[in-house]
Amino acid sequence: MSEQPFWKVKALDELSTEQWEALCDGCGRCCLEKLEDEDTGEIHYTNLSCRLLDTEQCRCSDYPNRTAVVDTCMQLTAANVADCNWLPDSCAYRLLAAGKDLHWWHPLVSGTRTSVHEAGISVRGKCMSEEYFNPEQFEDHVIRWVES
Repeated sequence: MSEQPFWKVKALDELSTEQWEALCDGCGRCCLEKLEDEDTGEIHYTNLSCRLLDTEQCRCSDYPNRTAVVDTCMQLTAANVADCNWLPDSCAYRLLAAGKDLHWWHPLVSGTRTSVHEAGISVRGKCMSEEYFNPEQFEDHVIRWVES
């Protein structure tokens, strides 16, 4: 009898720091600039990334200090993940909080960090840093992600 993976047997608030961090699939979508429709509350992603996002690795270049360096960056926790409607539908934290399982391309399922890129889920090659744009230009960079 094989042991179940930690994300199937533990609640988000029961995870160790290492397990919590392992849930990040490395897609980078949470680090994109997003616009919220004032009337509907709908979130619109742009192809502009946070200035700290390494767009090749799809990882924060200053992860330990990110919330101090970027005002809009927030620490995701088990307590607030359900309220983070800006997380992509494919996000492991969002999926598990809703009682769903991880996608086939998630590195914990596939066994490789590259599967999220190979599946076309990550922002690799699809975005540029927001530092070169004025916030008034963000609306010109709205994109639509196709979920796999």
